Amino acid sequence: MSLPFVHRRPAFLDDPASRAAVVPVISNSVVLVLKLVVGIMTGSIAILSDAVDSGEDIGASSFDLWSVRLSAKPADLEHPYGHGKAEGIAAAIEALLIAAGGFFIFYQALHRLVVGEAKVDVGLGIVAMAITGAVNMGVAFYVSRAARATGSLALAAGTRHLWTNLGQAAAVVVALALVGLTGRREFDAVVALLLSAFLILSATRIALVASRQIMDVRLPTEEEDVVLETIQRYPGDVRGFHKLRTRRSGRQRYVELHLIVEANKSVKEMHEICDSIEREIVERLPGAEVTIHVEPDDGRYTEPRPLPR
Repeated sequence: MSLPFVHRRPAFLDDPASRAAVVPVISNSVVLVLKLVVGIMTGSIAILSDAVDSGEDIGASSFDLWSVRLSAKPADLEHPYGHGKAEGIAAAIEALLIAAGGFFIFYQALHRLVVGEAKVDVGLGIVAMAITGAVNMGVAFYVSRAARATGSLALAAGTRHLWTNLGQAAAVVVALALVGLTGRREFDAVVALLLSAFLILSATRIALVASRQIMDVRLPTEEEDVVLETIQRYPGDVRGFHKLRTRRSGRQRYVELHLIVEANKSVKEMHEICDSIEREIVERLPGAEVTIHVEPDDGRYTEPRPLPR
């Protein structure tokens, strides 16, 4: 009998990708508060700029969590190909948020250079940024492992963002150290300008990756080679293939092809061969959904067609 007062973990946390997506939301919230407090106390535009980015990180990681949860839902009547495109959409939104933060930081840093620098408390700023850097490094390693294990595009984009945050923290530490060594507070704003350019570049890269999935770009060549290598293991029964189409949607890969087979094979025999081919492809490409259309050999195909490069 279940007891009402016994705490139960939310069901969506049973999915490893969802568990990994929750961690950045929590860590970014903690880091945002720390950066805001320290940025105001020290007067550092670089720290405050990094705090703005952390605010966007919360929004981006929340989108990641939403998309990972949605993409994990199985296919249904309205979405026969599943919900994997949600991860591509979330990654695109994350890119927009990062780019917006980059332009805002650029404006603030340029304004500080033109108007003049305020006093910067170097010691406290370095300690705070070192702490946030350590937090981001730990979270980045954790989310990176989950991204590789699940193949989640949203987690992969989140990982790149976390490593970007780590680079930002290191840059701010360098800027504050230069301010402390030289007494020239302009270093603080200059590094903020560099951070803004870095954010815009990172946003562009994430947007390009997201657009490839949204536009159904084919799988990488090394993954399509798996299909060719598998078919080549059946030289007696399979004469070739054509109309290979591949794509990725979230964590799901889709492979479709027309298989050219010996004309006198029975339906039962070819069904067993197709099952075997599908099983081998899925073993090497986890999460793949393989669809094979069988055609009798009409004499035009003698061997598996080489894949286009």
